[in-house]
Amino acid sequence: MFEKFYPSKYVKSTYEIPFEKLFERGYRGIIFDIDNTLVPHGAPADERAVKLFERLQKIGFQCVLLSNNKEERVELFKKGIVPVHSIHKAGKPGIKNYVKAMEQMGTDQDNTLFIGDQLFTDVWGAKKAGLFTILVFPINPKEEIQIVLKRRLEYFVLREYRRKILKTKEKIFDSIDSII
Repeated sequence: MFEKFYPSKYVKSTYEIPFEKLFERGYRGIIFDIDNTLVPHGAPADERAVKLFERLQKIGFQCVLLSNNKEERVELFKKGIVPVHSIHKAGKPGIKNYVKAMEQMGTDQDNTLFIGDQLFTDVWGAKKAGLFTILVFPINPKEEIQIVLKRRLEYFVLREYRRKILKTKEKIFDSIDSII
């Protein structure tokens, strides 16, 4: 019933993902949500985010920031990182801008992945676009009221996801090495 919302993988942090291994597996593009995926909601790029994007560029990844926020918010984050494409007011979970992001990177469904912190916008939209999805824990529990309400609904979906995973004897939160 809830499978359309289930991520491909569920990990604790964006910053623990083995991007080198994903590149070895053939992934060339990454679409990122920003708020609570890379930095706390509304924050500019911090040192950890700057280093991540430098690392991704060295590995050879193309990246796009895909945010439902306004242009000002996205540009605030982008100021501190290596040049990267972005789409603001993305209309997630609609798939149009996931497709546009792949076009900007010159990638397709088979070599692009998505990383975000919300099931009903980030993961669902990326799954509808045919992408491998990685759900991460939100960085900061303090969020806007509309997101808090969605989190309450996500709880039920994640509870069923955990039950499914436990039945297959997989770990709920995959180890870094088992992400691919």
